[in-house]
Amino acid sequence: MSGSVRPVLEVRNLAIALPKGGDRPHAVERVSFTVNPGEIVCLVGESGSGKSVIAQAVMGLLPKALPYAGGEVWLEGENIANASEARLRQLRCVRMSMIFQEPMTALNPVMTCGDQIDEVLRTHTDLDPATRKARIVQIFERVSMPDPPRMYASYPHQLSGGQRQRVMIAMALILEPVLLIADEPTTALDVTTQAQILELIKDIQKEKGTGVLFITHDFGVVSEIAHRVAVLRLGELVEMGTTRELLSKPVHPYSRMLISSVPSMHPADRVRKASSKLVLRTDKLVKIYGGGSLFTKGRPVKAADDVDISLKQGEALGIVGESGSGKSTVARCIARLIDPTSGRIRLGEDDVASMPQRMLRQHRRRIQIVFQDPYRSLNPRRTVGESIVEGPMNFGMGHREALARARQLMETVRLDPDSLDRYPHQFSGGQRQRICIARALAMEPEVLIADEAVSALDVSVQAQVLKLFDEIRERLNLAVLFITHDLRVAAQVCDDVAVMERGKVVEYGPVADVFLRPRHAYTKALLAAAPGKDWDFGKFEAA
Repeated sequence: MSGSVRPVLEVRNLAIALPKGGDRPHAVERVSFTVNPGEIVCLVGESGSGKSVIAQAVMGLLPKALPYAGGEVWLEGENIANASEARLRQLRCVRMSMIFQEPMTALNPVMTCGDQIDEVLRTHTDLDPATRKARIVQIFERVSMPDPPRMYASYPHQLSGGQRQRVMIAMALILEPVLLIADEPTTALDVTTQAQILELIKDIQKEKGTGVLFITHDFGVVSEIAHRVAVLRLGELVEMGTTRELLSKPVHPYSRMLISSVPSMHPADRVRKASSKLVLRTDKLVKIYGGGSLFTKGRPVKAADDVDISLKQGEALGIVGESGSGKSTVARCIARLIDPTSGRIRLGEDDVASMPQRMLRQHRRRIQIVFQDPYRSLNPRRTVGESIVEGPMNFGMGHREALARARQLMETVRLDPDSLDRYPHQFSGGQRQRICIARALAMEPEVLIADEAVSALDVSVQAQVLKLFDEIRERLNLAVLFITHDLRVAAQVCDDVAVMERGKVVEYGPVADVFLRPRHAYTKALLAAAPGKDWDFGKFEAA
């Protein structure tokens, strides 16, 4: 970038205070960086590093518990660090906009997508209704929304995750701001949708000369999109440089640790256990959802279509594919959280698919699930110890024995057994996921299902939890069914992998064969869309 170009955003010695009595005085301390016109700067770091706090500070959205403690925030030469709320409202959407991580919580569920963007235009322009609608349809076309007039009239719940994120991008860009802040906008998306969103942001940045501040913990995304990268640790900026410099020659130990934690796309060299005991098998499993609702007719959807998979004791089977491919539907049918339409699910000698309701209680203990969001999986009003002992005690185990097992399991998942009397909010995200794993193992299951169990975790925490899954599988000789849209995770933890597209298994085999020698066009497209596929993270050049 030319030194004569005035930055779109300049953050100077920014400090954000934390409430007194915490582990440290500041959420952000003396952070300085710039974003130039037409430049994408990525903020990376673990949860609690201050990434989102900085974004909220720029947008003037800081909660009262996190006040400014010093520094300046310059937007096109105007210091907005202490701007009035009225001035910030004038700037939002017009000069600076933000794409939030979870569009379903950012969008109003009782307003159509068109009306929500129209609200922005009504607030900040004098355009007449017809012109506003035409402009919204035009921006929907620009962000590659299918059938823009229909999208205009649709509610958020009627759209896919990728489409909802495009609505958020359209809303952020409708008034062509000079600064776009994207806070983890692709974290929950599958690789093909993620690739489309990243390409869209890059196209807009090039076409309009927009400065982009992109917040992420995914170094694959960083390698695809960023011009420069800033690494944050506990509120401090520890390193900043061009993308190539930082990914290939990181200087700070923390940067090196983060990058080294990124799972490789190359399948791990795994020693397969010669187990012949078949624990789980599905035979022509079908799940059909009836289309429509009470007042509308719709076409039935085959979420699972003649799915055949098998899992032996001590093995890890991955199921990968895009959102809507049927991965989680298969997992929920196997656990009988939903009833299959037809087919067989053999757990040992039992057919789970036809099992009557009265027998399902005993089946529950044989298959346990670790879900994506550990905070929503744990009861916030119960101590983690109470959550872990609940299952065994429901099946007749005494409280003293269940508590002893809970303490043992806390050690198994590398947590302090003396913390059983604490509540979920007193643990980090990675620790909460470990607690969920301990709770699942307390039932001594034959099959453990991990449904996107690491997708929301930082790379360093993700690496620890994946290692833990591997250790537990080896030690307990446990069969693990791993549902994921992250191909890097599948490459590292799975023995076999099933690739699903629109309810069908289109490719199935050892993970090395499927990833290194894919045969189906859909598998090839998934692998080609994986961000950072050409980077060998963790192998650094000499400084």
